[in-house]
Amino acid sequence: MESTLDIARARLRNQRLIGTRCATPESAVSWMGAVQAQEYVEAQWGLALRTRRSTRDAIEQAATDGSILRTHVLRPTWHFVAPADIRWMLSLTGPCVSKRMAPYNRQLELDARAFRKSETVIARALRGGTSLTRQELRTALERGGIDVASGQRLAHLVMQAELDGVICSGPRRGKQFTYMLLDGRVPSSPTRSRDDSLAELARRYFTSHGPAQLRDFAWWSGLPVGDARAGLAMSEPHLIRHEAAGATYWAASVTGARRHASPQAWLLPMYDEYLIAYKDRSAAFDRRRLTRTWPDSFSAAVVVDGLVVGAWRRTFPRNRLTVTVTALVRLTGREASAIEDAAHAYAGFIDAGLELAFSV
Repeated sequence: MESTLDIARARLRNQRLIGTRCATPESAVSWMGAVQAQEYVEAQWGLALRTRRSTRDAIEQAATDGSILRTHVLRPTWHFVAPADIRWMLSLTGPCVSKRMAPYNRQLELDARAFRKSETVIARALRGGTSLTRQELRTALERGGIDVASGQRLAHLVMQAELDGVICSGPRRGKQFTYMLLDGRVPSSPTRSRDDSLAELARRYFTSHGPAQLRDFAWWSGLPVGDARAGLAMSEPHLIRHEAAGATYWAASVTGARRHASPQAWLLPMYDEYLIAYKDRSAAFDRRRLTRTWPDSFSAAVVVDGLVVGAWRRTFPRNRLTVTVTALVRLTGREASAIEDAAHAYAGFIDAGLELAFSV
C-alpha cells in the first residue's frame, strides 16, 4: 500500500461504499461500530449509501422499532449504535465523554447529586414503556423541582442520562425525537470486561474504517491515546499493519475493489464517517489537483473514486430539490457525469425531482 489512492479505495470498500454492501440499516450500524448522527436526516443517507436497496422509510422504521439507536456514546455528539453494542460501549466511552463535559457542567452548576436527582425524575416519567420528547422531559423535571430554565441545563441533564445508560432514543413523533428507558428498549446483556471492550472497539474500528492510524482511532473513539493504544495492541492479531507515506496504518483488509472503467461518485452527507472518522484526512485529497481550499472538514463532500473533488449543498426552491456542487478540482466530463448519477441517487432516496448545478 504505497499511495494515498490505495488507502482511499481500501477505505471505500471497508466502509461498504463499494463492493459488498450491508443487508440492512442495522447491520450497517453494527459493521461500522457507531455512525455519527448529529444531523439525523444526513446520517440516514450515510446508512443508505452503505446498504443494499435501503429506503428512507426502512431506516426510519429501524430507528422507530429500536433496531438502531441514536444516543451520545462516542465523543460529545450523537451516534447511531446497535442495541447489542450500546451497553458495553457506554460503559467504556461514557466516562470519557462525561469528563469532557465536566467543565461545562460546572459552569451550569450541575454535579453528581444533580444528575442523580434528575435521572430519578426522568426514570419515573418514562416508566411503563413511555416515550417523551425533550420538552416533555423538561416539564417532568420542572415538576420534580429541578431548574432547567437557565442555559443548557436541560440538554446536559438529558445527555448525562444517556451516558449513564438511563435513557436512549425512542420512536420519533412526527419530526420530534423522543426518549425511552434503555432498560425498556434494549434487553440486558452479559457485562464485558474493560479490556474486552477496548479490544472489540478497536477491532471494529480498524475493520470497518481501516486503513487507519492510532491517532485516527483515538479521535473517533474519544478515548485517551493510552487506552486507544491498548485496544489496538489487543486487537492487532486480527489486523494487518502497513507503512505508507511515513505513517503506520492498520486494517483487517487493505485491498480496494477493482476499479470500474468509469469513475464512481458519491454525495456524502455532512459528518459522514468517510471523513469525520479520521484525525488525518489527507488520504481523501489529491493536493496536486486542488484548485481551491476545502471549505471545512465537516462539509458535505463530493467524492470520486475515493478522493474529495468538491462540496455540495441542497436547497428546495419551489419545493424542488436543487443540488449545487462546488468543485475543488477541474472535473473531467466523466467525473461530472458520475456526480450527476450520484445526485440522482440522492434525489431518489428523498423522493424529489432534481436540479443539478455546478459552481466552479
